[in-house]
Amino acid sequence: MKNKMMAMVILVAGAWLLAAPAGRAQSAAKSDSPTVTDQDIQLLRQDLRSNKKQFIAANLKLTDAEATKFWPVYDQYAAEMTKLGDQKYALIKEYAQNFGTLNDAQAQTLLNRSLALDEATAQLRIKYVPIVNKVLPGTKTATFFQIDRRLSALIDLQLASQIPLVQQQN
Repeated sequence: MKNKMMAMVILVAGAWLLAAPAGRAQSAAKSDSPTVTDQDIQLLRQDLRSNKKQFIAANLKLTDAEATKFWPVYDQYAAEMTKLGDQKYALIKEYAQNFGTLNDAQAQTLLNRSLALDEATAQLRIKYVPIVNKVLPGTKTATFFQIDRRLSALIDLQLASQIPLVQQQN
């Protein structure tokens, strides 16, 4: 149980580190202080993905035969999720760069792109349910996606808590 809790703490801390650049970029624009580089973010996201995989491995009890079939599928799924994460990071970065100066049209465009990413994430999960279900029994497929969604929700919550609301123009 302690290992599970530690993995969760690492994931949440990693998510916070992922989210922090948006706030730093905003303050950097105001104060010209150094900010986190894209390479830093890439390394943080890589660590987060590694911790996520370890957490899934610790909580999804697989036989050797299931593991042999599951992990290549998971790696494909994670690679596709990473592409969506790249788009999310680009969106957050764009928002941070334009924080405080967004007009209505720009705000609407960012909102639409964010919602499209949410939809693409859901569609990717829907795509992978039958794929994972070919290599795992139904209960383990459900457990995997439950873990995946919980971890994603934690990360999204941490991101949301670090990103300031759009500034309304009077």
